[in-house]
Amino acid sequence: MLLIRKVELKIANLAKNKIINTPVHLSVGQEAIAVGISENLTKTDQVLGNHRSHSHILAKGTDLNYFFAECYGKSKGLSGGFGGSMHLIDNSIGFKGSVPIVGATIPIACGYALANKLQSNNNISVAFFGDGACEEGVFHESLNLARINNLPIIFIVENNLFSSHMHISQRQPKSSTARFAYANDIEYKVVDGNNILDVADIASKYVDLSRQQKGPFFIEAITYRWFGHVDWREDIDVGIERSKEDINLWRSRDPINRLKSSMINNNIWSIEEHYDLEKEIRQMVNKYWEIALKDPLPEKKSLIEDVYSS
Repeated sequence: MLLIRKVELKIANLAKNKIINTPVHLSVGQEAIAVGISENLTKTDQVLGNHRSHSHILAKGTDLNYFFAECYGKSKGLSGGFGGSMHLIDNSIGFKGSVPIVGATIPIACGYALANKLQSNNNISVAFFGDGACEEGVFHESLNLARINNLPIIFIVENNLFSSHMHISQRQPKSSTARFAYANDIEYKVVDGNNILDVADIASKYVDLSRQQKGPFFIEAITYRWFGHVDWREDIDVGIERSKEDINLWRSRDPINRLKSSMINNNIWSIEEHYDLEKEIRQMVNKYWEIALKDPLPEKKSLIEDVYSS
């Protein structure tokens, strides 16, 4: 979680200072979900993300150099420098892609799950998406398809209460999205997305059951993003129901501080160890950021190398 936090704060600062010039969608405050889920996955399990997927690919274990290079648009990037921070992929760890089209990767995750079932390979697929994606038709079709075929897939809703700038109360009659799992006869659990132990616990259970092909499963993790929809801004001045008080309230439920405090109070971690870990991660992030900064840009000829023609 600290790695994701340090990486995203670095990206926020780089975007603010126009060193990174692509749109960046940050998940600061939501780190426990990606980490709690991925701790239970293998490299051959397939993970699909969305436009806010830094945490997902980092939790799965991607190489920081290639990750930063992609954010810079460098040739060594995960997508060859052509995707930026929203188009990430790393087949070596089972991260099969993220795209900015809302809900687009959910049926792809179902496709991987169907392939896993047909091949009896013991792998599962995971689809990460936000509460806004639950308003897309393909989401409902995917739940139906997964249940009818008993696919080994886990749907993860990171319900941060906002779709872009609009609060869920302005978009849906109820704030919880788990009712869609109920409607499709899919076992589900609503968890505190800022408590990594809660997330990891239910993920462990559902991952084990998925490997036994005992159904699709659905996890709704309630959380909150500290920053706005895009970039480093807090989005409290664009006419939405998002106040400084709300942000501060959710900051007080920081998943990292909650875990740190719990471990210190139970004498299994110390503040000195925490500071040492922070220093180590900060140095690592700065190291790979500097390396990526010096990486070469794509050559002009690469513009047509991946263009398909009949």
